[in-house]
Amino acid sequence: MKLNITKPLVVFDLETTGLDLVKDRIIQISYIKVYVDGREERQNLLVNPGIPIPAEVVQLTGISNDDVKDQPTFKELAARLADAFHGCDFAGFNSNHFDVPLLAEEFLRAGIDFDFSKCRLIDAQTIFHKMERRNLAAAYKFYCGRKMEDDFTAHRADQDTEATYRVLQAELDMYAPGRQEEEERQLHNDMDELAAFSKVNDNVDFAGRIIWKDLTDGNGNVVLDAEGNPMRHEVFNFGKYKGWDVAEVLHRDPGFFSWILSSDFTYNTKQVLTRIRLREYNKMKR
Repeated sequence: MKLNITKPLVVFDLETTGLDLVKDRIIQISYIKVYVDGREERQNLLVNPGIPIPAEVVQLTGISNDDVKDQPTFKELAARLADAFHGCDFAGFNSNHFDVPLLAEEFLRAGIDFDFSKCRLIDAQTIFHKMERRNLAAAYKFYCGRKMEDDFTAHRADQDTEATYRVLQAELDMYAPGRQEEEERQLHNDMDELAAFSKVNDNVDFAGRIIWKDLTDGNGNVVLDAEGNPMRHEVFNFGKYKGWDVAEVLHRDPGFFSWILSSDFTYNTKQVLTRIRLREYNKMKR
């Protein structure tokens, strides 16, 4: 099924030195930029991570230190990628949990504040897990009717990107309202709906150190706004202040903010916390 998009959609995948958002780096980024008029632009880039690629990653991906030693670093690619991604939505497989957060970290390390909060983030894995609960290879077999190993080389970003794109299109075919009678198994070809369906948490930052929570009154009742919707506020999701309102903690214990900035948290977490602190400071000045 052709995607019903209102702005360009970047379907992408990363290969990395590991799974740590703070310490690990991108070694390959592949994407398909799908334009509103149906045009498709493909890019497959090897990236010098600036750190050694672990042997197990080399074995898994087939990408060696020699393969990337003469390639540009992410910092050297960042401005070009930010320009290519400007005004786009994003889709991937497990992308909301890993690829988008790590890509955001790489942009911030390169000095570019790419604001993913303005993008719709669609995760084909989340759609798949909510509907069928399996992995990419099983998704490809289930939705596309073929074994992934017959069509692609596993654990290469460009190959996984192509498979993810086909899976996403096939998901929209399978769960189209005309093909599914049960409403809970229907998905419309709409990026807003797919982004909402892909969301599995209420994280404020990508790492989930700060989350959204409904605001309650003294009796534990949810406070509603003028339109009858629950009012929400940011709370910490870790440590001694878990469950506490972020703004309240910043007021009571300013040293906690300084500790986070100097500790081993992601750049994105520090950035989100700084924005909240500046917002609260500006409120006090009024």
